Amino acid sequence: MLAELQRLGTIAAVAEELHQSAPGVSMQLTALERELEVKLTERQGRRVVLTAAGAVLAAHGHDILDRLSMAELELDALRSGSVGRYLLTAFPSAARTFVADVCRSILTDPGSALEVGISTLEPEAALAALTAGGVDLAVIHSYSNVARELPGGVTARVIGAEPVWLAVRTTERRPQDGGTAQLGDYSEHPWITPTREVTCYSMVERACGLAGFRPRIVAETMDFGVQLELVAAGAGVALVPSLTVDRLPDGVELLDLSAPVERSLLLAMREPRAADPGIRTLSVLLADAAADRLARASVRSV
Repeated sequence: MLAELQRLGTIAAVAEELHQSAPGVSMQLTALERELEVKLTERQGRRVVLTAAGAVLAAHGHDILDRLSMAELELDALRSGSVGRYLLTAFPSAARTFVADVCRSILTDPGSALEVGISTLEPEAALAALTAGGVDLAVIHSYSNVARELPGGVTARVIGAEPVWLAVRTTERRPQDGGTAQLGDYSEHPWITPTREVTCYSMVERACGLAGFRPRIVAETMDFGVQLELVAAGAGVALVPSLTVDRLPDGVELLDLSAPVERSLLLAMREPRAADPGIRTLSVLLADAAADRLARASVRSV
C-alpha cells in the first residue's frame, strides 16, 4: 500500500487500484504505523503524503513487488518447461546427432532458458549414473535381439528406432535374396565388432548366432567410423546402426538384413521426475530431433 501511495498519490487512488475501500486502506496503514512504532504518512493540506520512513519502506515495497512479479514469471516458465538446468547423458552416436541438434535449438531459441549439461556414456554406465542421481536424463538404446532391463525406479520412453545395416566392401558383396543380405553368406569373413563389454557386441554375436555361425573377430572398437574405415581397408565386415554412419568411405556398401535387427532409442529418467515440465519439454525436443535425424539417415541409405 505504501508503494502504491507513493506511485498514485492519494488514498482514494490506492483503494481503487487494490479494490478496497479508502477507510480500509487508511486503517491498515495506521495499523502498520502502530506495529512499527514509526510515522509513515502525514497530511499536507488535503493530501496524505509519505514521511521519510514511509518513503524508505515504499522503496522496499517496490522491490518486493518486482521480485514477486519475477517469481511469478519464473514459476510460469518452470511450469511450461522453458527454464531450468538438466544433466543429460547419451551414447556417442546419439550425442553427436540429435542431442547436438536439440542443444543447437535451445541455444538459438530466445524464448528458452533451459540449460542442458551433456556427457557421453554407453547405456549400462548411463543407467548407473541415472540411478545414482548423477544425471537427470539418459539417452540409451535397446536392440531387437538384446533385451534391455531397466533398474528399479527408472522409466523410459521410446523416442525412435533405427535399422542396423551390414557394412561390406562393394567388391565382396554376396548374392542376396530380395535385395537383402543373408548374414550366413558372410560366415567365413573376418568381422569387426564393438568391444565385448557392451550391448552392441551382444547384438552382433546374437545376429550371427541366429544365422548359424560364430563371428571370427579381427578388430574391436566402439568407434563406428573406425569400423567403416577398416571395412573399406578390407579387414572385414561389420554391423552398424544407421545413426553411427556419419560418412561412408569409398568402396563400402550398407546392406539391409534379411533378418532385420533394429536399435530402439530410449529416453530414461527416474520415475519421480517423469512429470517435471522441463523433462517433458526435453523429451519432446529429443523425440522430434531423433525423428528428423532418422528420416535423413534413411534417405541417405537409399
